[in-house]
Order: sequence, then C-alpha cells, then structure tokens
Amino acid sequence: MPNTGPAIVVDKLCKYYGANKAVDNISFTVKSGEVFAFLGPNGAGKSTTAEVIETIRVPTSGTVTVLGMDVTKHKAKVVRRIGVLPQNFSSFDRITVRESLQYFARVFGCRADVDALMDLTDLRHKSGAPFNTLSGGLKQRLGIAIALVSDPEIVFLDEPTTGLDPHARHQIWDVLRGLKARGKTVFLTTHYMEEAELLADTVAIIASGRIVAMDSPAKLTEEHAEQTRLTLTSIDATAVGLIRSLGFSPIPKGNDSLSVPIKTPDDVRRILAEIERAGLALGGLDVRKPNLEEVFLKLTKTPAVSAQVRAA
Repeated sequence: MPNTGPAIVVDKLCKYYGANKAVDNISFTVKSGEVFAFLGPNGAGKSTTAEVIETIRVPTSGTVTVLGMDVTKHKAKVVRRIGVLPQNFSSFDRITVRESLQYFARVFGCRADVDALMDLTDLRHKSGAPFNTLSGGLKQRLGIAIALVSDPEIVFLDEPTTGLDPHARHQIWDVLRGLKARGKTVFLTTHYMEEAELLADTVAIIASGRIVAMDSPAKLTEEHAEQTRLTLTSIDATAVGLIRSLGFSPIPKGNDSLSVPIKTPDDVRRILAEIERAGLALGGLDVRKPNLEEVFLKLTKTPAVSAQVRAA
C-alpha cells in the first residue's frame, strides 16, 4: 500500500552502548519525496541513527517508524521498501555492471528493469565492464543502481561521494536529483556541506548524540551564520570613517584591509560609490556569503575543541 504520511518518524530515540550514549533522545520527521541530509562530525551518532532506521540496529528506547511501520516490529516489511548504499560499497570484481544488477535483483527476489536502472545512473555504456575496471564514481553509481533494484520508496545513501573527484561528484548529484524527480525519498549522510546545501530540502545536524538544529539549508544559514561580509583590500586608511558615516561597522583586518558586515547587494554599491566619489585607493574586494559549512562548524564545536584551539 502506498505511503501517504511521513517517510520516517523518529521519536525520542536513544541508543546506548554501556555508558556511551551514541544517540540521546532525538526526534525528527522526514517528509515523503524530500532529500533529507543528516550531518554530524565523526562519532556524533549519525551512522548509528541511520542503522536503527535501516533496521540494522535495535534502539535502546524510543520508536522509529518507516512508511508507517515500526522498525522493530515489521523489519522484514521495512527492508523490502527501502534501498541502502553503504559506505565503501563494493561488488564482485569480475562480474559486469549488468550482471551485478541481475545478481542483486535475484538476491532481493525482485524483477528489476536493469536497463532502466543503468539509464537512470548513466551506466548503459558500461554495462559489459567488470566491476574492478570501473572508476570510483562509476562504482558509486552502480551502488546507487543496486540500492534501487527493488524500486524502494526510501533510499539511504551513506557518504556517496567520499573520495570522488569534482566531476564524479557532480555526476552523483545529478543521479540524486533524478531520484527526487521520480518521487523517491533520499536519506543522505555526508561530510560535504556544499552537497547538502545544493541537494537537501531539509538538513538535520547531530552532535554528541543530539540534534542541534534542523531546517532548510537557507533557514539554517539565515538563523545561525554570520552576516555577509564585504572585504576591501589595500584600502586608504580614511575609508574607515567614511564607511562608518554610511551606517556600517567596518572592522580593520591589518594590511590595509577592512571587513564590513552587509545585508544586501545595494550595500556594496553604496560603499563602492562613496569610495569612488571620495577618490580613495582600493586594491580589490571580495564578498563572502554565509554558508552551511559555517553553520555546521559553529553548532558542532565542543568546549574541549575550543580550548585546544585557544591553547594552540
């Protein structure tokens, strides 16, 4: 029966290993058809959380439902409706792309449209190539295709672009956009903030076993990141007072440079027009917008790490 509610509901989930609280009372919902990015530093609890949702691990307490089914009570049914690309995916070295897909379709007991899967992941031209001859990006695309052989409603992708060159990474991103266009729910774990920012509808950030923020990338950036900054290099020293008179708060950075918090592109135009009108020297400029990486670093910074940085 098609799912009409949320794809995943995690409610007060805890997973302990002895005294270690790997996941500590977290709750979140993943909407059907969205790309949900789950971010966190190593050891934060993201892999454990994903493995509970995938039915690989049993929760200590709390509940997790996938497509309306409790993962501890309906494991077999859940497994049939999800697909998983594990980190460090591998297949058999000497069998071809087509044979890999046919083999895993038999393992999962389903009738897969192998040609359609190769088209979706742009692998048709490599259908006869053995696995051990594929590049890293092609192997990951095959892994995604294998995760889709049962036509799952939810696809879990664990670090799908780790170690890939920029071209291969962009090709994987195109595949993920194709999955969303087909109505699949994508649960993505990644260390690449740019990846989450470009692809995700919702981002959840976990640190020390707890969710510290969850929203769209744009809203997280707006709420937690610093303002956009205009940096002026080789600028005349008198520019500080001039820019201050316009209502801004320039910060001298040394080497005749200034950093100016701004809000809109019109702010940049006003500052530059006034510098030109005053005939002041200006060597160059740079505008840096806040991004998800800035938010991630801010929200996952621990007191111990901060102390180490100050000591260094």
